[in-house]
Amino acid sequence: MSHRDVAALYVSWKGVFAIFHRGYWLVASLYLVLDANLTGFELVTIGVAQSALALVSEIPAGVIADTVSRKGSLVIAHVFMGTAIIVTGTVTAFPALVATQMLWGLAWTFVSGADVAWVTDELDDRQRIDRVLTRAARWEAVGSAVGLIVFGSLAWAADRATSIIVAGSAILLLSALVGLGFPEQRFTPTRTRQRTAAMVILRNGVRLARSDAAIVRVLVATFLVNGAAEVFGRLYAKRLVTLGWPQHPNPIFWYTALGLAMLLTGGLVLRLVEARINGLDIARRSYTGAAALGSVGLFVLAHAPNSATASVGVLLVGGVSLTVIRLVGTVWVNRRTTNELRATVHSLVAQAEYLGEVTLGLTLALIARATTTSVAFTGAAILMLTAAGVVLRH
Repeated sequence: MSHRDVAALYVSWKGVFAIFHRGYWLVASLYLVLDANLTGFELVTIGVAQSALALVSEIPAGVIADTVSRKGSLVIAHVFMGTAIIVTGTVTAFPALVATQMLWGLAWTFVSGADVAWVTDELDDRQRIDRVLTRAARWEAVGSAVGLIVFGSLAWAADRATSIIVAGSAILLLSALVGLGFPEQRFTPTRTRQRTAAMVILRNGVRLARSDAAIVRVLVATFLVNGAAEVFGRLYAKRLVTLGWPQHPNPIFWYTALGLAMLLTGGLVLRLVEARINGLDIARRSYTGAAALGSVGLFVLAHAPNSATASVGVLLVGGVSLTVIRLVGTVWVNRRTTNELRATVHSLVAQAEYLGEVTLGLTLALIARATTTSVAFTGAAILMLTAAGVVLRH
């Protein structure tokens, strides 16, 4: 398969996957609040439980991708994720939802790092990979917009549970397409002494991450950012509802509109980043600016007098800050690692994400329970600002 075909396949997959996954999360965010009637503390607890399982699974999953198969890891991820989403749409009890979201988190450990490692291997062109990853992020935003419209409309026309089940079924179907359609020509699995090889790769990946100052800064910043992002992602829907989110014609209509606004903003920002991603020091400066802007957005969300003002904060955090941070962090780390360690090092970054969600996310959840969500969002703003400072340092 040619370089152009590999790039087109990866970009197309990111866009299609985003349709179903973002459509699911749009509806699930309201499903957990309005149908399951979960409290703010329960919402964050689900996220912490999900991240705790992912925390202990991420490195083994990354090593499997580096020793067995990148494509195989992606297929497993789709199967686990589709199953978790389907079951979510059939239950409302808190313990059952914790279990489904933990399986969903486990699925992410198999896709994180493996997808970037796969396309980097198969493309085999370090001069083009940064632009391919950026273009994929833009098409992911397009797919997400389509998903919001399609599944938001489905939830409005039918119900939220049905919309969730359809999204999960589509992801299960996509697993077969990945298994049949993705080539794996430039990756050689370790067929002998696999456990020994896996441990060597893990040790070398950790050694590389510890010895590279830039990767260390990304790891620390990722830890802080994802502590803030966990509270933001789990609680902003409830915050909007509390501040008087419009109920007519339907809450899903306004929630979809806000999601589309975030994606449009994120797409425009990514277009600017794509044009400059190969520039000197652009990754560090983009990461710093995005984290600082996210801090402002979280502060606005924390102290907004109404849902309209709070939506501006949501737009800054979800539409700009986290969109840029996730892309730039991936590109930055991908530049500084080698083929044989790539999935493992990306998994180390994901470990930092999960550790931040478990420790800092839980801490902010306890703060929200003891005080208010406004105080928790203010704490998240401080974490974002600290992350900007960490990355800004040379």
